[in-house]
Amino acid sequence: MQIQHYLNLILSAQPETKIDFAVGGQAVIEGVMMRSPSSVTIAVRKSDGSIKIRKKHYRTLTQKYSWLNVPIVRGVVNLFEMMIIGTEAINYSAAESLDEDPKEEKQTALKRALELTMFVTSFAIAIGISLFLFKVLPLWITTFIDGKIPAVHENFVLFNVIDGILKMLIFMTYISLLALMKDFQRIFEYHGAEHKAIFNYEKKIPLTPENSQKQSRFHPRCGTSFILIVFVISIIVYSFVPKQEIFWHNLVLRLGFLPIIAGVSYEYLKYTAKYATGRFSRALVTPGLWFQRLTTREPNNEQLEVSIASLKAALDMEKK
Repeated sequence: MQIQHYLNLILSAQPETKIDFAVGGQAVIEGVMMRSPSSVTIAVRKSDGSIKIRKKHYRTLTQKYSWLNVPIVRGVVNLFEMMIIGTEAINYSAAESLDEDPKEEKQTALKRALELTMFVTSFAIAIGISLFLFKVLPLWITTFIDGKIPAVHENFVLFNVIDGILKMLIFMTYISLLALMKDFQRIFEYHGAEHKAIFNYEKKIPLTPENSQKQSRFHPRCGTSFILIVFVISIIVYSFVPKQEIFWHNLVLRLGFLPIIAGVSYEYLKYTAKYATGRFSRALVTPGLWFQRLTTREPNNEQLEVSIASLKAALDMEKK
């Protein structure tokens, strides 16, 4: 099926009132996490076939402190919070899917300290790998090319375009390799289930696996689209940043601009999600939808059932 058909489905799914990130989510191990304006819920399929749901109220920093809820700044804050929440959700789902239940036992101070250490370590490792793959490695390769090809050395825009293209190629290669692993194939299926359930909700029809199955697995507010947007906007921003001759100086300077790039990318994604109508907006949304072909797969009804359970729990939390 052509991507244009999926795009038409997405645009037709827009409700009468504009959606302002009312519901979002993330695939986890054998489950789905959902975020509503004031809650975080996680549904996980356990080995015995049952669905375990964890619900908790959550207020973001931008909800607590209005001075943080301004363009650019809110994007940086939101990204940092979602990274922490996402890492915690993955750790929780891993334990639940393996039938471990850390909440059943009385936690000692030592155990809580060990869990916190594991969380911080996994979070730090994830950040480190991301920075190496998408900042250090592409910039090092581009710098090497810069030293060999005069045309690149003399054209800073071309330098940044090459850097951006390398980031995309590395990301696509990384995702393609992950897709070869059975466990990640399951995660990509749950990612598709998350999108389908959200579309089901946005179209205001009963939340059932059958209704969700009819929806697109490509969503304009997906984090995959955000990554692509970051790559493109980084090319534009870095073209205005003075080039440093020493590699490490160049790297540190670019890292310093990451918050600005993340903030601008967030506003871009927010805009395209709210006003996904007309040819111009279609053009803005389409590249991100193409990118999601790598990170989503068609789910089965059992996976949709898990995603819907998480979504319903999040919606119920909003009523309380």
